[in-house]
Amino acid sequence: MASLEDIGVSAFINILTAFAFLLAFALLRLQPINDRVYFPKWYIIGSRTSPTNGGGRRNIVGKFVNLNWKTYLTFLNWMPQALQMSESQLIQHAGLDSAVFLRIYLLGLKIFVPVTILALVVLVPVNASEGTLFFLRKELVISNIDKLSISNVRPKSQKFWFHISMAYLFTFWICYMLYKEYDRVAFMRLHYLASQQRRVDQFTVVVRNVPRVSGHSISESVDHFFQTNHPNHYLGHQAVYNANKFARLIRQRERLHNWLDYNQLKFERHPDKRPTTKTGFLGLCGTKVDSIEFYKQKMQELDKRIESERERTLKDSKAIMPAAFVSFNSRWGAAVCAQTQQSKNPTLWLTDWAPEPRDLYWHNLAIPFVSISVRKLVISIAVFALVFFYMIPIAFVQSLANLDGLKRVAPFLRPVIEVKVIKSFLQGFLPGLALKIFMYILPTVLMIMSKVEGYLAISVLERKTAAKYYYFMLVNVFLGSIVTGTAFEQLDAFLHQSPTQIPRTIGVSIPMKATFFITYIMIDGWAGIASEILRLKPLVIFHLKNMFIVKTDRDRERAMDPGSVDLPETLPTLQLYFLLGIVYAVVTPILLPFILVFFGFAYLVYRHQVINVYYQRYESVAAFWPFVHSRIVASLFISQLLLLGLLSTKEAANTTPLLVALPILTIWFHKYCKSRFEPAFRKYPLEVRMLTCIII
Repeated sequence: MASLEDIGVSAFINILTAFAFLLAFALLRLQPINDRVYFPKWYIIGSRTSPTNGGGRRNIVGKFVNLNWKTYLTFLNWMPQALQMSESQLIQHAGLDSAVFLRIYLLGLKIFVPVTILALVVLVPVNASEGTLFFLRKELVISNIDKLSISNVRPKSQKFWFHISMAYLFTFWICYMLYKEYDRVAFMRLHYLASQQRRVDQFTVVVRNVPRVSGHSISESVDHFFQTNHPNHYLGHQAVYNANKFARLIRQRERLHNWLDYNQLKFERHPDKRPTTKTGFLGLCGTKVDSIEFYKQKMQELDKRIESERERTLKDSKAIMPAAFVSFNSRWGAAVCAQTQQSKNPTLWLTDWAPEPRDLYWHNLAIPFVSISVRKLVISIAVFALVFFYMIPIAFVQSLANLDGLKRVAPFLRPVIEVKVIKSFLQGFLPGLALKIFMYILPTVLMIMSKVEGYLAISVLERKTAAKYYYFMLVNVFLGSIVTGTAFEQLDAFLHQSPTQIPRTIGVSIPMKATFFITYIMIDGWAGIASEILRLKPLVIFHLKNMFIVKTDRDRERAMDPGSVDLPETLPTLQLYFLLGIVYAVVTPILLPFILVFFGFAYLVYRHQVINVYYQRYESVAAFWPFVHSRIVASLFISQLLLLGLLSTKEAANTTPLLVALPILTIWFHKYCKSRFEPAFRKYPLEVRMLTCIII
């Protein structure tokens, strides 16, 4: 169990790491050679030009290194700059998804700032004044932080009234903030939808599971069905073809075009010498020819193959997939079609809003209804197995992170472990780091599972992946860490004490895991967020590509790789911090300042990234918000159940029954918000669709 000294060592290491990352970022972003790494979004939208262009040969060094010493005096000005853009400007610049994503961090600050103040002022003095842990058996592993938690309050104490009162007060405050935020985000979503410029996908519906009719093609069936059932609003449709070979030829043409651009640029720089290449393998052997004419000829030959393949695909009836995009002459007509059942057989003619082109996941467009049902069942079983069996390595690492367990497994390490600095490092830093490594590969695995389930939109895939990741973190990171920690740390004490003491020991064990979560927050929420703004991996990859691969401006744009908000991993992590803050607000309030630092620091970093770096692949119009809201409410519910169980071990018969009302009120609040706000995120109001929707 980490002590205050161990927590201090961990805090020092993580603060130092975060400061080093921030300092490195502040200096690297000033260098002209790194401009495309730290400001790629402005290059993509065409509002920024490379500082390495121009300057002439006399200032070659200035193309790579910033020689203006005055800029180094203001190297931290990125912080106030990140806060200057208003929310309306941010929505126009980055989209509603990015703006609402940042509001989650603001919500965390709005919730936890008053909660932290109240908890530290009221509950910490109450907990510290009792001193119960001093009278427990010495075999129990406790720390100074535990003496500031509810574990330190003696059984049957009247001071539990403070904890009950704070639990009610925190619940009402959190619900109030969640309601206000849900109301605001729902308004922003509807306003954004009503104010959008007209786009094709707003008038288009995707239809799947089109039945094959003998003597009619899929295209003819679609046209006949919608002419019959939507005669006043149906415009036309686009059938979906299996054109994988055609797509490969297009990609091959793009590569040839890139080589042609490279050689033309080469010729423009040296007009006295025509570039040449060899026609053999990789240009290393064969006849030497003029590069420009060679690639022009190759592209002309490929254009003929592309046209031939296109005609073959259009004529091949087997290439037509049982899906189509259907267009309507009004948003109202598209809304009616997308939100109603089209056939007596609910497994045929399945309609939904067509995702915007950037959001569409083409591979899942033609999966049959039965196959989707089977896939979802199989993946549900696989996710359950993954969540359950992943606890085994996590439990093992958690037990080894405890020095007593490590000494038992590897007694030869005892002399090294007893060194004071190493001991503090292992107890204050190793547990959170080990858990972070285990979690690194998980999002990729869960995204593959979501793709197998057959969802059409990338935004939906990311939300489903985030849901799986959240369940995993809830079971393995939160509950798993508490259970395994309790079992390994308290086993010896359980075996050598009277049965009447066991419930009391379990009661004090839950808050005792706060020290582990504090170290995890510092590693993941402090140093981890600082590494996000440094962008070390994209920086290295960009310069490697620039050195070996980049030949044209098109290559350089691709090498920038601005990325986007990683919702499948970021949202569950955020929800874990909400869970930790809400659960430990009453139990161990000393954890709350670490949560506050995370939300404030992360808001600043991600606001900078959204403005200057991230380029969202799609716009879902904040469709992820209901999931964020429901999981914060779930965190509130879990915290109430845990507090109820904890107080039951404290023999607080007079106060514990009063907590029963809190979970009931929380469930009612969730149901009310679900019926009040969620329809705005599931369906498009026809009232909104009727406004200026006619296009012909």
